[in-house]
Amino acid sequence: MEQTSSSILPKIILVLGKILEWITISLMVALTVIVTLAVIARLLGQSFSWYDEVAAIMLAWITYYGSALAALHRRHIGFDTVLLALPRTLRMAALLLGEAIVLVFFILMARAGFRVLEVLEGDTLISITWVPVQLTQSVIPIGALLYILSQLLSLPGYWKTTAAGISIEHAEIEEEVEAELAKNKDRV
Repeated sequence: MEQTSSSILPKIILVLGKILEWITISLMVALTVIVTLAVIARLLGQSFSWYDEVAAIMLAWITYYGSALAALHRRHIGFDTVLLALPRTLRMAALLLGEAIVLVFFILMARAGFRVLEVLEGDTLISITWVPVQLTQSVIPIGALLYILSQLLSLPGYWKTTAAGISIEHAEIEEEVEAELAKNKDRV
């Protein structure tokens, strides 16, 4: 039996979401371990020569991969209230315009990222000379492409909810409030 694109899309979103979650969580755990070890080393009168450089790179990686994850679940900064205040036709046109602007920005960012990688060919980190700078900066085009993919994969669902006049942001807030009220009701 052939699967329709509507049944495949949620599976792709789920798999990509899990991959991005694991990457982001792994980077956060690794950064936490590195920072903790660096603090302990400094307290003992030692210092890692590579700490500052590696920590900054990992923080950038967390930002790029985390933003792709946020885009996949439409948890990035949005303007649902403003968008939903518009008449439906204008709302959908504004949604398309906003999506186009975001996609063009990230396409340009990916393109610039690939050019940066060309310029950095042969360069290595200052403190860890065996690590190529191209590796550390590869997050720019990869992150931009992942953001584009996430934005495109989440667009059909966002289109439907926006067309129906439903706010993703408000629905999430209302769910959290209801959950907290139910939890606190049992305490009284």
